[in-house]
Amino acid sequence: MKMTTEKKKGVSNFYEFHSFLDPGCPITPMGPFRDNIRYFLQECAEVEEYTVEGMPIWCTFLVHKSKGVLIPLYTIEENVKSSVRTFCDHCRCAGWSHHLVSKRKYHLIIPADSEWKNHLYDGVFDDQTHILHGLIHSNGFGHLISLNGIEGGSKYLCGREVMDLWDRICTSFQARKITVEDVSRKHMMDLRLLYGVAYGHTWFGRWGYKFSHGSFGIMEHHYEKAIEMLSSIELDQVIDDFRYISRSNVMKQVIACYRGLSNTPLITVRDLFRFILAVKSCNSVKEKPNVAAPLVRACSSRYLMRNAAPKKSVGKEKSVRYRKYSNVAASLDSRWPVRRLEFTADVIVEALREKREAIRFGSCGMSRQEARDAARLHIGDTGLIDYVLKSMNNVIIGGYVVRRAVNRATRVLEYTIQELQNSDQPEEEKLPEPFQDYAVNPGADAYTDVLCLYNNLLLSFAESDELSLAVRILLDSKQFLKEWPFSDDPNDSLLRFICCILPNSNGLEAVFTKGYPPGEVVEVPLHSTIGDLKIAVESALRDTYCIMDNLMITDIAGMEQLEDYEVLFGIVQSGSELWVRGFGLDLDSELKNEGGSDNWTVNCRCGARDDDGERMVSCDICEIWQHTRCCGIEDSEVVPPLFVCDACCTSLAPPRAQNSFEFGHYGTAAELVPCASHFGMDLIY
Repeated sequence: MKMTTEKKKGVSNFYEFHSFLDPGCPITPMGPFRDNIRYFLQECAEVEEYTVEGMPIWCTFLVHKSKGVLIPLYTIEENVKSSVRTFCDHCRCAGWSHHLVSKRKYHLIIPADSEWKNHLYDGVFDDQTHILHGLIHSNGFGHLISLNGIEGGSKYLCGREVMDLWDRICTSFQARKITVEDVSRKHMMDLRLLYGVAYGHTWFGRWGYKFSHGSFGIMEHHYEKAIEMLSSIELDQVIDDFRYISRSNVMKQVIACYRGLSNTPLITVRDLFRFILAVKSCNSVKEKPNVAAPLVRACSSRYLMRNAAPKKSVGKEKSVRYRKYSNVAASLDSRWPVRRLEFTADVIVEALREKREAIRFGSCGMSRQEARDAARLHIGDTGLIDYVLKSMNNVIIGGYVVRRAVNRATRVLEYTIQELQNSDQPEEEKLPEPFQDYAVNPGADAYTDVLCLYNNLLLSFAESDELSLAVRILLDSKQFLKEWPFSDDPNDSLLRFICCILPNSNGLEAVFTKGYPPGEVVEVPLHSTIGDLKIAVESALRDTYCIMDNLMITDIAGMEQLEDYEVLFGIVQSGSELWVRGFGLDLDSELKNEGGSDNWTVNCRCGARDDDGERMVSCDICEIWQHTRCCGIEDSEVVPPLFVCDACCTSLAPPRAQNSFEFGHYGTAAELVPCASHFGMDLIY
């Protein structure tokens, strides 16, 4: 979309991309997020004349002067009570299952370049090609879901520019905490490992994102120790250890080359990686004005694992390959057993087949809502149906191929089927090689040199248990978070508090079984009374959370003996955390916690006690969830149709009876091996 594109009706201003939402440009929001986002939409956005799944859309145009393009930034307000996405998978995997369900989610989206002239469409939240997709709940907690720079398909925007914009958005709107699930890759390298060794933080660390929690029970001190261990490896020791390995000359040449180029001594692996990345950055700036950023997938968006690849020439495009849904289901990070996923998929395919047979002319596809409604006639769990629908694209189920695509005429995402042809063969899933030998010319291409060191030094050279474990820890650490601390401006005329509702308020203990949710930011004028504060707290909580529509605040802890007409100033200090009591909460509602209403339990041998986004399996007896990897089930293996955990296996079959009853086929403890993240964890304390 070039600058000559006509301005949309009603839009009064364009905003410069690189300065948009700098302080005072064009607005200066001062309140909590729930108020700031509304102020932004009122002042800086124009409501569109159409909706997506019944949700209102606003658009803000950003001008990229050097590229001469007009970039649409869409804001979509999702009302949770009327949405099919009732709960937040991103919160669940971020460790926020205990958060109360917010009434609204705000999606901020910059579509792919090719979509800038088109309307948004149903299914836009599942599209992983967006240049930017962020989600922020009305309580200020949110998630960066996807970010795609030049290597992700954008012709105009590099990842750093988009990330700068996202950071300004969060800061200006006064977001409280934002998570990102970092599985970004570049040139076949996991950047959380490469950047962790080189800089001590991930690519997102430049914007203040820090370790939140790791998968497989990894804690922050494990992560920090792993980084310290890998980054402090001395290069002279590497050269000495490589002397008996076939890649010895290559490694020596690469290290010697960059030591010769550097003005300062390169002593450790961190020194070497950091210097090469700096050289690579300088060369990239000379060759390309915009340095490409990695592909990014956030928290629970499990379908964006795409590696950067060179563009294919026209006429040599590889045909679409299909996967058996049984293999897809086995690889998903799902709380539901594989057999339930497969049964649900079969139900959906049968509905698609019946519609195709009933309609001879016109579209025989089904929209997401139509497929969902058809499946609900046989399956009551709508969350399960939605989860399966998300994973059904280019998959083989029975004798049919299921495709998911946008209908060009209606702009609606549709599911279609066709009979399996001989040419529709399942794709062959190949495991990556642990390392490669390189015929390199050190210094000629920094990318090649970094990749050589990454594969040979980090992935395959870590021969000791400690170093191998350290690499595994960095690869298993995907959840990162940025927090904007609560602050109070002493120079204005407002009192600010974090207000939390006490768990003994009208039976809330049952809601807080997994932890206390965060409090809500409340502002009142300087000379407000205690009664005014109670009203403000009621208003804020009612506006934010689904179960608090009829909340009435009765007391504020520590102020029970004070009258409502007494002035707050001098009684409580601005910036304090306050605990309140009340009644009128809808405790019968299903919309209580973001983790959902299911009473599921995680208790894995690696130490995990909550869903971390990794693939899990539930014991068919005790229904406790554990990681498949920790249970000895490889990621490439299908989850067995019957799984019995170690504890239940022992209780059912005493050791003396195990000779006559074989459990090994079902992945029981008798045949398990310690998982990599758990074995030797004490080595990195």
